[in-house]
Amino acid sequence: MAEGGDFRDGIELRVAAFDWDAARRSGERAAEERQRVRAEFPLQDWPRLPLERYALGPATYHAPGRSFCRLLEYGTNAVGSIRGGSAAKHIVYQHRTGEWRVVPSSLRKLSVHEAWAEVRAEFVSAFEATAGRRYEQIDELESLSYGQALTTKALAVYFPDDFLPVFSASHVRHFTALLGGRPHKYSSGTRTWRANRELLSLVREVPEFQGRTPHEVTRFLYAFHDPRPKDRVVWKIAPGRQASLWDDCLANGRIRIGWDEVGSLSQYESDQDLREALNQYWPHSTGGNLRLARQMLAFRDLEPGDLVVANRGKSEVLAVGTVQDGYSYDTGAPDHRHTVGVSWDTSYAQVFDTPRHAWQQTLVKVPATLWREIRDVRPPAVAETGPPPGSGADDDLPDSVRQVRELLDHKGQVVLQGPPGTGKTRLALSVALALAGRADAIDAPPEERGRILAELSQVPAGAKAARLTMVTFHPSYGYEDFIEGFKPNPAADGTGLNLAMTDGLFRRVCAAAETAPDETFLIVVDEINRGDLPRVLGELITLLELDKRGSVSITLPTSGRQQTVPRNVRIIGTMNSADRSVGHIDAAIRRRFAFYDVAPDPDVLDGEVEGLDLAVFLEGLNAKLDESFGPDHLIGHAYLLNGDQPLHSAEQLSHAFHHEIVPLVSDYCLSQPDLLRKVLGRLVDDGTGRVVQTNPQDLPGLLAEEFATSEVAGEELPEDPDAVEWAGA
Repeated sequence: MAEGGDFRDGIELRVAAFDWDAARRSGERAAEERQRVRAEFPLQDWPRLPLERYALGPATYHAPGRSFCRLLEYGTNAVGSIRGGSAAKHIVYQHRTGEWRVVPSSLRKLSVHEAWAEVRAEFVSAFEATAGRRYEQIDELESLSYGQALTTKALAVYFPDDFLPVFSASHVRHFTALLGGRPHKYSSGTRTWRANRELLSLVREVPEFQGRTPHEVTRFLYAFHDPRPKDRVVWKIAPGRQASLWDDCLANGRIRIGWDEVGSLSQYESDQDLREALNQYWPHSTGGNLRLARQMLAFRDLEPGDLVVANRGKSEVLAVGTVQDGYSYDTGAPDHRHTVGVSWDTSYAQVFDTPRHAWQQTLVKVPATLWREIRDVRPPAVAETGPPPGSGADDDLPDSVRQVRELLDHKGQVVLQGPPGTGKTRLALSVALALAGRADAIDAPPEERGRILAELSQVPAGAKAARLTMVTFHPSYGYEDFIEGFKPNPAADGTGLNLAMTDGLFRRVCAAAETAPDETFLIVVDEINRGDLPRVLGELITLLELDKRGSVSITLPTSGRQQTVPRNVRIIGTMNSADRSVGHIDAAIRRRFAFYDVAPDPDVLDGEVEGLDLAVFLEGLNAKLDESFGPDHLIGHAYLLNGDQPLHSAEQLSHAFHHEIVPLVSDYCLSQPDLLRKVLGRLVDDGTGRVVQTNPQDLPGLLAEEFATSEVAGEELPEDPDAVEWAGA
């Protein structure tokens, strides 16, 4: 994050280059939107404002005019966005079931109208305090603290000169640090509107911003110092079956998806909540509803600047779009009412040489390698106008790698946990490449990637450790292996063995890190929970905390030597969540690690075998495993990969199924035939209780019948209302 001094560097050039006329026009649109809100909801009417005129919910969809919350979230885009997330940010709202929900716990014992009267009174008090410039009084309004983005935007609408149109708490902190403020002085209890006022005071101290409106300055800040990550996920979204909605989407600058039956996505507070709604309409979907729920919520939470790819079939890119406006539920549309505003660029249009089988679904993540392929085909004349979005080295960083790297920066050590075969070790090594400045090798061919990782693992001459060190913990691994201990050494005269004090792996890495403070040294611990961690780490548990790195030392009990942990040492551990042979990680150690879930990712299975969609098969199998054993006992996508490519032949599938998947599933089932039959169904012989052996060519069909039936893969599957036809692929 940039500091104030960095912001000042070159500000004259940025101010001169910025399109202030466009910012002024945007400000005029924002002024029109504010005027509309004030006309429909004048301040003098607030003491008597009915709940139905305020709240989001099914009861307000068809009411005359839009409710206050709907207008602020969906009808005032130029003022600034508070889109994304559930309706809970509106403090009081109506759930899709018709039930009214009150977020502040202190008001839940009241009737909904009594609770609304309390919330409404606090809004009125906030408006009166702002009008009287008694801003500190707003902090005393506890109910409004449950909807700080909404409250701050409401204050900015009625009092645009008193607040910046920045409503995200993290964005306010980002810009505060940028302008030389102290965002760390704001605790988690600091209200967003208060931090916003502090940011406004910093803006007014910048000479180059004199004479500019808060709206214009905010546009400038987002243009040059956008706090949102550049390496966000790119989504492929089908504009209707076989692109039937493409003309509408292109002409009206939007993307639309179906599943209208579940209503506005703003009603849902979690993926489980949305999954329950999907299950009501598509109860026979095997395994797809949870994944779909997560995809739909990701669609809902798309932000301005995010990228989407529109496709026709499995081989054609129609355009790449940049999100302009957030999600809305268009009740005026006949179908496909879930809508996001997009600015389309058709210069990306192209046809692939081979179909992308995963693209038969409506919503699919675009892998970094495929995104590079899509963006690099633009005609030279177009590409020369500027780099396409996401073209920098950091922009290409996979989202999971970026998130783990951020956790390492925050905590110092991370445990990657998940079911077998989800790619935890691969992710750890990808992070190692990113830390070493070799993010370009993350998706490189296996040979090149392996070569670069081998170079990082090579101990330089005269050094004690490499920048990347890998180790596997096991029950016999101890303190003397990791920290230090006496170990047998050949005697000088060759007649026997002597015990010599020997540095362990961690001490060697720390020694190497001290000599190269500008480089990051990473230890990757496979199967970290199989070791006795309190015994392995010993007293160094305390020094793992970042605030003690490099400044606090301890005396090692065996040798009496002093030990510190350099600031540039990082640790990533991997842990199979399904491993029943080991206990849970010690609580004291758990507090010093961040934990990152690595789940099965069907999106990487862009392939099929003899008509069997590998992603659908994985989802179906995992749905049954989840139902029987819970989310820790699933199957990872790596079981259906050959290297980094999906299986492509029946023989490969048969080998993976019978020799890798079945043994793991059998272990989950404790080899009990009834449990095995519950998961694998007709693939288990009724007589023997064992999995049937079949010709490899017949296996894809059997798996499709069991895990991807017509009820799942056909028109009743909620994932595929816009899926491409097989014949048109």
